[in-house]
Amino acid sequence: MFKRSTRVALLFAAIAAFATAAGAQTVQVGAGSSITFKGFISATFFGQDQNFTAPGGFGNGQNAEFPAAPETKVDRWFYGGDVRNTRLTMAFDGPKVAGDWKVNATLEADFFGGFNGTGAFSGQQPNPRLRLAFVDFTNGSTTLRLGQQWSPMFGNVPVSLSHIAFPLGYGSAGDVGWRFPGIYLYQNLTAKGAPINADLQLAIMSGSWTVPAGTSGTTVDQNNAGNAGTPQFELRANVGGKSGDLAWSAYAVGHYDQKDLSGVGATGGKLNGTAVEIGAKVQIGGLLIQGNGYTGHSIGQQFAAITQFGKIQSEGGWLQAGYDFTKNWGLFGFWGMDDPKDSDVLAATGSPGTARLRNEMYAAMFRWHGGPFSLGLEWMHDKLKSGATPIETKGNQVAFSALYTF
Repeated sequence: MFKRSTRVALLFAAIAAFATAAGAQTVQVGAGSSITFKGFISATFFGQDQNFTAPGGFGNGQNAEFPAAPETKVDRWFYGGDVRNTRLTMAFDGPKVAGDWKVNATLEADFFGGFNGTGAFSGQQPNPRLRLAFVDFTNGSTTLRLGQQWSPMFGNVPVSLSHIAFPLGYGSAGDVGWRFPGIYLYQNLTAKGAPINADLQLAIMSGSWTVPAGTSGTTVDQNNAGNAGTPQFELRANVGGKSGDLAWSAYAVGHYDQKDLSGVGATGGKLNGTAVEIGAKVQIGGLLIQGNGYTGHSIGQQFAAITQFGKIQSEGGWLQAGYDFTKNWGLFGFWGMDDPKDSDVLAATGSPGTARLRNEMYAAMFRWHGGPFSLGLEWMHDKLKSGATPIETKGNQVAFSALYTF
């Protein structure tokens, strides 16, 4: 008998196959209601000269973000394939329920939910993973969103064909933000069609934190301990516009939370998290320039401080420039850095030998793009400084990726 996770994976794959064969499809599900199936199929073939997995890393292939120390000196290169970026989104367009107010909903999943076992065949059986699940109550200019959505800190996303679910620099070189269950309010400040658009986003989100093993305090995953402490609060302001070949946008966001490290039923162990982030994007014809920058304290749950938990001050940011020099061909370059305070990391980390002190990422991609189909040849290079007696670990990834969007 198939395991439940296997049945879910087969169902998810069948729905994705249907949607892919037909292109993005809208299905009526009743009077005034419909579901649109959309998403993409992603395939990456890669080579690496350094392991990007344990300790503390995300993995190899499509979710490689920073190398694992120590640096390999002999027999370095290994190769593989990865399809876990593959994604399915179901967008529900609901009816009006009160005057101009209507309901919508979104459900989104990909295949980064781990592998079906650890044996020789597990690498070809990744499990589905829930990404987003929320309901909207909206009149077009005001939207109340309930469910799991990206925090406002998740801003611009670097262009990449190999790193989509785990973007370039994510949790490793200045790209921060995560998705949480919460209450989200979106308010347009300008009329539709205005030359300059502005809006506000307010989010009250579930807390999430883990005290590093070996440090003082109880290890608390707040999603399993009554969400001890306050929710996370974020406020973001967006502004942007478009005129001819010029499109631009900018944003600023502030973050506050308080963790209760002792958990429910005990006193003490409070830890405040704060952050400020800014971002901007400019598109002029085929030229794209975009980036984010942040400074924060104790916000590892937002993938800051090279994704490390503790009382850590950190700063980071990234910049990408790209140019489509023909209708089909383009070239992109990326740089990012995350630099937590060394003394904070060493004090907060239970394993100072693997404490991540600074990571710097460079990437370049040569892309062919035509309609819903894209091909890309991509190179990524990381330099990680780690340890109480700092060492540098370098890692490279070369990837060839295909993407079909439906």
